[in-house]
Amino acid sequence: MNKLFSLTFILFILLFATGSAQPEFTRISSMPGAFSRMGFGARGIGMGNSMSAVTEGNLVSYYNPALIVHQENNSFQTSYSFLSLDRSLNFLNFTRKFEFFSKKDSLAETPKPRATAGISVGIINAGVSKIDGRDNQGIKTGDLSTSENQFFLGLANKFSEKFSLGIAVKFYYYKLYEDVTSTSVGFDLGALYKFNEHWTFSLMITDINSKYKWDTAPVYELQGSTTEDKFPLLKKIGVSYRNKNLGLIVSTEFENSNAETNFFRLGSEYNIFEKLFIRFGIDRLNIGKGEFLPKPAAGFSYFKEFGSIIFRVDYVFAVEQYSPYDKHIIGLNIIF
Repeated sequence: MNKLFSLTFILFILLFATGSAQPEFTRISSMPGAFSRMGFGARGIGMGNSMSAVTEGNLVSYYNPALIVHQENNSFQTSYSFLSLDRSLNFLNFTRKFEFFSKKDSLAETPKPRATAGISVGIINAGVSKIDGRDNQGIKTGDLSTSENQFFLGLANKFSEKFSLGIAVKFYYYKLYEDVTSTSVGFDLGALYKFNEHWTFSLMITDINSKYKWDTAPVYELQGSTTEDKFPLLKKIGVSYRNKNLGLIVSTEFENSNAETNFFRLGSEYNIFEKLFIRFGIDRLNIGKGEFLPKPAAGFSYFKEFGSIIFRVDYVFAVEQYSPYDKHIIGLNIIF
């Protein structure tokens, strides 16, 4: 176990230090919805966002709507991000699993559920504040701000002990400037297959139909125009390995988009002590066109029980290569 931990740590450090060249930006760099592709919460980002096949811990339909049927008890989580350049990124989610029993099974000594379903509701909020506003003469008119939001509802059903499917409906709202706003509705589809107690596989398609439509006539009047910006369509395949005796989860994910990008993600979580978990992750390992620097992250979780309620504090440090300083995210997870 010590050798495995040392190897993981060395790999993390090597990838942490790689990539000093300036990137050749591809089409995805200018496509909308970048805030929604940064990850969800301290745990997910701490594992490199390779979460589409991870069925343990606090689960959210953001990574795969089919996951939520594996949520144990009710999970409420929220996270706050410390970012540079007056940016904000915040997360809120509630996930619950439902089990349905037939009348005959409910009377059995050890009843088994006839069906299992799950629901996940959440919000991602991002924005930039303290933008210097000036008129045509360069005179300061005040501070401006933007706000971009994703509201999502995920539903899933377990069709057998091994296979589950899920769908998430996402509503986007972007306030860019005064009367210039845009809304959109998109969909995620996900599937999950638990091969055995150790291995799980996942498939997912993200942001079907997601797009922003802009009308600048309220600002520029007759000089205004109408434009449409489509989100990139993401297709993902994931694999996770769990060893309960070692307290170890290792996950990987491959993502392809219609913006000609191909990314790998890696993540690991280790239950180092009874109530303490540590995590390492690498997001955006590029094997496609353009040069994208990898995004390493590391974090931990500590939980405390108060009767039937469990409080867990999450933290992650994530590298942002083109930012004055890196990203810190603190989260609180309540299981009841």
